[in-house]
Formats: sequence, structure tokens, C-alpha cells
Amino acid sequence: MSNPVNDRLIVRLSIWIFVAAVVSGSVLAQTAASTPAREESTGARAEPTDPFQQISFLRGTWEAKTVNNPAVNASGTYTFRAELNGHILARHSTSNSSACKGPADFDCEHGDLLYIYADAPGQPLHAIYFDNEGHVIHYTVTAPTATTAEFLSDPAQPGPQFRLFYELNNAVMSGKFQMRMPGQQDWRSYLAWTGSKK
Repeated sequence: MSNPVNDRLIVRLSIWIFVAAVVSGSVLAQTAASTPAREESTGARAEPTDPFQQISFLRGTWEAKTVNNPAVNASGTYTFRAELNGHILARHSTSNSSACKGPADFDCEHGDLLYIYADAPGQPLHAIYFDNEGHVIHYTVTAPTATTAEFLSDPAQPGPQFRLFYELNNAVMSGKFQMRMPGQQDWRSYLAWTGSKK
């Protein structure tokens, strides 16, 4: 035998649940309906921004031939390309070791990797460099102009500070790797190169 009090309570709860469901559904429908309206008023959905736009001139495969150092004659190519679903910009280098000439301490079989990244969207660019001699260099990356890129290591780290610099001028890319010893103001170029896009 049913209890009239319980029956009334169940009916009231059912009504409240129904009302809550209708109100929730209405709110969800309004939210869903308002989203396309916002998209229509602003145009198409915004594509993710390119975190490497400021240094986009680096992209592609470039020839490289050493300059300004008569003791070193080396050539090769390097490629900057987006990897890992566009989250990093990687530089891969290949050298023409058979035509390389240099002093005894110059490595004609040199190999390296450079990865450029941002810690989070909208954050400054950083880079990390590895080579076959065991060197690891952490850089902060800036673009002083639309056709220059500067990679600068932290001066607070022990040992020399390093700078890698690229400049595009009349379709020719020039690069230089420099170092500055602790306590010194002037940069000393260790290697410089130039070449056009392939």
C-alpha cells in the first residue's frame, strides 16, 4: 500500500528534476546556438598562430660555404624545418667532408642538431644545440629585424658566451658562430658561412 506523503514527495522531486533538465537543456542549446553566431560575426575560426613566424625566413634548405677564414675551406647544406606537429623548428646540417680542409683542430666530420622551441604558446623562443663533440648550448632566440635571427647563450653560465647569428640579404643567407670569453666585451668569430637557398 502506497504512502500518500511519499507519493507527493516523489511527484515533486520528479517535477524538479524535469524542470532542472529542461532549464539545463535550454542553457546548453543557447550556448551551442550562440557559438556559431560569434564565429560568423568574426569570420572563420582562427588558425593556430605560427610560433616561429618571427624567424620564418630561416625555413628551407641553404647552401653553406665558409668565408673570412683562409685556414678553413668547408661546404655543405643545412635545413630548417618544422617538426613534431609544428612544435619545434629543427636545423639539420650535412657537410661535404671530402672537400673539407682546415687546421688539425677543425673537425671536418662535424655533425650537429639545433632545436628551436617555445615553452608555451606566446612565450619567447629558446633553442638547444647538440654536436658530435659533446657540446650542448642553450640559447635564447630573438629576431632583431625581419631578416635576422640571434641565438644568445646565457652569460651567467661558466665558460665563454656563445652567439649564433643569421642574416638574409638579397636571397643569400649568411651565418656566423661567435664566442666571448668571460670579462671581455668583444665577440670573436669562430666560423662564418654564406649561401643561397636550394
